[in-house]
Amino acid sequence: MSWLSGYRRLSTRYERHPRDYLAFLGLATALCCYKRVLHLTT
Repeated sequence: MSWLSGYRRLSTRYERHPRDYLAFLGLATALCCYKRVLHLTT
């Protein structure tokens, strides 16, 4: 969860619908994983 704290949109929940929040959570998680893989391969 500490990796996701860098994404301002997730720190405070602005969305009205939980599905929108979950979509941003999934996007942030995918970006964190991508950056981690990219860092490990170089």
